[in-house]
Amino acid sequence: MKTWEDIYIDGSWRRPSGDGSLEMRNSTTEEVVATAACGGVADVDAAVEAAGRAFASWSATPPKERADHLGALARKLAPRLTGLAADIAAQVGMPLATANFYQAAAAYAIVNGYVDILGRFEFDTQVDNSVVAREPVGVVGCITPWNYPLVQTAFKVAPALAAGCTVVLKPTEVAPLAALVFAEAVDEAGLPPGVFNLVTGRADAGEALVAHRQVDMISFTGSTATGRQVAAAAAGTVKKVALELGGKSANVILDDADLERAVTAGVQNCFLNSGQTCFSWSRMLVPRSRYDDAVAIARAVAEGFVLGDPLEPGTTLGPVVSAAQRDRVRSYIALGESEGARLVTGGVEPPDGLERGWFVRPTLFADVDNRSRLAQEEIFGPVLALIPHSGDEEAVALANDTIYGLHGAVWSADEERAISVARRLRTGVVDVNGAAANIRAPFGGYKQSGYGREWGRYGLEEFLLHKAIQT
Repeated sequence: MKTWEDIYIDGSWRRPSGDGSLEMRNSTTEEVVATAACGGVADVDAAVEAAGRAFASWSATPPKERADHLGALARKLAPRLTGLAADIAAQVGMPLATANFYQAAAAYAIVNGYVDILGRFEFDTQVDNSVVAREPVGVVGCITPWNYPLVQTAFKVAPALAAGCTVVLKPTEVAPLAALVFAEAVDEAGLPPGVFNLVTGRADAGEALVAHRQVDMISFTGSTATGRQVAAAAAGTVKKVALELGGKSANVILDDADLERAVTAGVQNCFLNSGQTCFSWSRMLVPRSRYDDAVAIARAVAEGFVLGDPLEPGTTLGPVVSAAQRDRVRSYIALGESEGARLVTGGVEPPDGLERGWFVRPTLFADVDNRSRLAQEEIFGPVLALIPHSGDEEAVALANDTIYGLHGAVWSADEERAISVARRLRTGVVDVNGAAANIRAPFGGYKQSGYGREWGRYGLEEFLLHKAIQT
């Protein structure tokens, strides 16, 4: 069992001020596999003060030098990634091959990508008689979730450092291991003391970071409910806030689409990481004329998933992260049945032979009312709702009829038609006909999916302020 007794502040590992520890469990065996130190309010104060002291020199460091530091961080992170992917897979429930791609390889690409972005980014531009300077916002508090713990750390910390900000990272108490290993890499890379600080802890540490008067910005990823609380707490000091929150994304299939491909990709996306994904396409909107065929295809795909230990090579769907999350997802499955949706496959019962571990059957509902809670609320588990539509107009209306707006998809044999529909969706990202994700394009939400953008130069710009200097 791995034991972490220290937190990372001002360039060194130190014991936290309080007692207690955070337990991390294997989601298949339910056993404790690691513990981490539990920092508190006093540790947040120390970390913020260290970041504040380091800001003046780090913000004045030339971009080329900051890029060199990020390159060193990427190199120190690289040899840790294989083991870290396995640890994340075991704890979160993500199959190992998926963790290697979405956690390990993606995190390295993100950190290393900002080396290239810094080499081409213009911090000063001339506008008539003004120099418009883009300057770092200051001390940034980064709060990261448990579902993608490593890649979310990279998406926040790398652009903040690239911008010239200093950072205090508070990871989720459920899965802080990735942040601890990331801090090890920072330490070995030789970043100046105080530029990056890590406090592992519970909600009180996060609340202290959000409300802290010396923190200039909060970057938070998590549920919409918690995001509302973060925004309210941050308002007390009028600090900048970037929120990447929940989603109830629609996979819009038009009547001329390749149905097999669109439905298959939609089910696979919805069940990625056992459905524990904010950009999951958890609503599938299907033409009424092709609805029965779509349900049959979706059922075959869902029932083709192999449940089991995510570290086993044949597993394609692992458990969810905790008993509480399993119970939450199963409660939504029961709710879907009570609301009158048709259960096609799956259900609340434990999967055969997997009574131990936090497993949920891959579940598919048909004939779902878009106004129901099943269709409107983020479940964060392997549960897909199929909803019929009568054409492009109704499909767009149904897709937009939600408080969320994070992601989505459109499928059509006519790409121009698909793009036309995509432009009408009130959501931050839309994939057309299965297009690949692009980490250099902006990622973020509309409506209650949050505000601010991550990824690429847009993620860097989020940590900058504009100053006009008239000459």
